Amino acid sequence: MPTDGETPLPTGLSEPARRALAAAGYTRLEQLTDVTARELGKLHGMGPKAIRRLGEALAAHGLSFRD
Repeated sequence: MPTDGETPLPTGLSEPARRALAAAGYTRLEQLTDVTARELGKLHGMGPKAIRRLGEALAAHGLSFRD
């Protein structure tokens, strides 16, 4: 599924996870293709559940975290 680079982050993320992403400058799903899941996990407030949801959202759009 092609994307236009403007896909918002998925709903259902905890507020700490949303704040961590915003503080790191991540506002769109496509931006997460430049980071690994491990790197995201180092952000304060970003837990395994949030990373799993982000990975699922990426996959739904034919995207993935950086290897």
